[in-house]
Amino acid sequence: MVSAAVVLMLILWLITIPLAWAPDPIGNNAQLFADGTRVTVQLTLVSGVIGVLLGVLAALGKVSKVAPLRWVASFYIWVMRGTPLLVQVLFVYFALPEISPWLRFNEFTAACVALALNVGAYNAEAIRAGLLAVPKGQLEAARSLGLSRWHTFIDITFPQAIKIALPPLVNNVVALLKDSSLAFTIGVVELTNAGSQVKSTSFQAVPVFIATAIIYLTLTTVMTQISDAVERRYDIEGKLG
Repeated sequence: MVSAAVVLMLILWLITIPLAWAPDPIGNNAQLFADGTRVTVQLTLVSGVIGVLLGVLAALGKVSKVAPLRWVASFYIWVMRGTPLLVQVLFVYFALPEISPWLRFNEFTAACVALALNVGAYNAEAIRAGLLAVPKGQLEAARSLGLSRWHTFIDITFPQAIKIALPPLVNNVVALLKDSSLAFTIGVVELTNAGSQVKSTSFQAVPVFIATAIIYLTLTTVMTQISDAVERRYDIEGKLG
């Protein structure tokens, strides 16, 4: 996991060098591609972390015995999973400021908010499934030992639920890297936007979008290696061998 993370950092730090050696129009726009790649990773990491926190809260709300919490969590998950991410990005950036001036965000923040809200709904279902998968016998044993509901949840239920939900959670983060390309629609200069700008000035779509796809493929490959390492690190009962 550490080695894969180091590789990702090296890619972000040194990406300008191999791009500069590429034929034009890639080489003479290497810095633009590099900056766009870094913004893409920033979008993924920021919205990914917030999305996990939202997923935990929504999952707890959906399994809560308090009816209003269940309704709010279910409504949030229903809306986020039932509408296109593109519409959500546009809504956060263009519509929220009309509702309240306090909800006016810059392009990067609006993209992070929309991406986090979207992935949070998917994370919530993964975490909820993890919570429901914890054997009830363990909860009964904890209560018979005198543990409170809070300690039972913190020490027994939640750690196991997160381990069970880990594979879909890390897959959601990898998918988020690709979904971040929709930030292009509100003017965030991430990787897709950078490629589009180069295409517009060079009129060479084939090399530009091949280079863009290769960068995405490299990033998703490294992040997949990180996610696989995380799964092995927190392997449940040695299921991964």
